[in-house]
Amino acid sequence: MNATIIFWFVLSVICDVAGQIFFKIGADRLPQGADFRATAAAAARCGWVTAGLATYVAEFFIWLRILAEVPLSIAFPIASANFLAITLASAVFLGERVGRRQWLGSFLITCGVIIVARTA
Repeated sequence: MNATIIFWFVLSVICDVAGQIFFKIGADRLPQGADFRATAAAAARCGWVTAGLATYVAEFFIWLRILAEVPLSIAFPIASANFLAITLASAVFLGERVGRRQWLGSFLITCGVIIVARTA
């Protein structure tokens, strides 16, 4: 794998992490217990949700670029680095408590998909 593809993978993971963080911040600002219409309207007005959507649109095009160069059976497992990255980002940026089992689970998922990717 060349440096350009590695760059696109890193950018994809960064976009996924940023998008999830933006969505979480936005979701925390939505009205609690509101019906679907009120929640959808509030989400449409929320800058954090909009930022999450924009980040995911960018990631969509990054992912297409990756898939043009790398087989899906290899690309998808590599992209699972987002499990660890999102867990870390939720602890660092959101102050969420991440327990040992969560860390272990994220690590094992990542190890499992690496094994799968290497057998392809």
